[in-house]
Amino acid sequence: MKSRKITTFLIAAVVLIVLPLILQQGGNAWVRILDMALLYVLLALGLNIVVGYAGLLDLGYVAFFAVGAYLAALLGSPHLAEAFPSIAAAFPNGLHLPIWAIIPVSAGVAGLFGVLLGAPTLKLRGDYLAIVTLGFGEIIRVFLNNLDRPINLTNGPKGINQIDSIKFFGLDLGQSHTLLGFEISSVSMYYYLFLGLVIVSVVICHRLENSRIGRAWMAIREDEIAAKAMGINTRNMKLLAFGMGATFGGVSGAMFASFQGFVSPESFSLMESVMIVAMVVLGGIGHLPGVILGALLLAALPEVLRYLAGPLQAMTDGRLDSAILRQLLIALAMITVMLMRPRGLWPSPEHGKSLNPTPGKDPIQSINP
Repeated sequence: MKSRKITTFLIAAVVLIVLPLILQQGGNAWVRILDMALLYVLLALGLNIVVGYAGLLDLGYVAFFAVGAYLAALLGSPHLAEAFPSIAAAFPNGLHLPIWAIIPVSAGVAGLFGVLLGAPTLKLRGDYLAIVTLGFGEIIRVFLNNLDRPINLTNGPKGINQIDSIKFFGLDLGQSHTLLGFEISSVSMYYYLFLGLVIVSVVICHRLENSRIGRAWMAIREDEIAAKAMGINTRNMKLLAFGMGATFGGVSGAMFASFQGFVSPESFSLMESVMIVAMVVLGGIGHLPGVILGALLLAALPEVLRYLAGPLQAMTDGRLDSAILRQLLIALAMITVMLMRPRGLWPSPEHGKSLNPTPGKDPIQSINP
């Protein structure tokens, strides 16, 4: 069994490494779709900590994505130097911090925002928690849209451009590079970076799931009153879940800003939050392979259906908008999946069941952090 697993991992590794090199032969569009899908996988993994492990419904998760993106934009573009004379005096061309500094700052500030969101919602559950988090996400978007006066911090609806691409040891991912006589495009370079981040995130989430903290989160998800009676500090565990989930969103936002080179409030609408929640639910709440599968499908499905919506629009002589048709097809696909697989495409085998303690160990001690 171990040799079979090693063989499977090796085959999967080879496929993941070669895939963008093959797709870029037909243009960069499909590789760019893969890049965005990997970013959505990062977002879904972060939201899975809050929704899947701790059972806290968060409809404002895109706010942390926005915080990370705008921090990367401010720290990696000339905007601050143009808006603040004091910064321009010390840094005439802007801060332009390296990615090694931007990622920790984006993760830390997004995590702080996650704790600030979680603190006033500790006693809320279900629909009430969803409404409050939804409002938090919209507040962040409105702030980003209006903080261009009296101090121009976010440049309002016009957004921030000229964001630096990611550079590692002098290797600029925004440029094409040649390796062994084979040209690797910029989007393929970003693909390998995002793939590495996804792998690291999966390892972190897996370790969290099997840790005492993860078991405490799952105990809160199944029955918060019982978990509190067993001695679990539910307040700290909830705040930790919000903070940990938000850090993933901050890192993903920083990667998004550097990849696009431009950010604006339009990229962080309520629909984005709904789509990220749908990825977690569609794939299988609390199950890492299912969450990854749901994120990949819902991130790539709109682009694939773009080619199907065009002919359907032509059949109606252009009376139906192709964008509306695409959303209709996505909705029909999701409804079909939910009817056939109500627990998701790849549900967790333990979700909804009592936790199995380690043999020979007190079941309360096995989840009590």
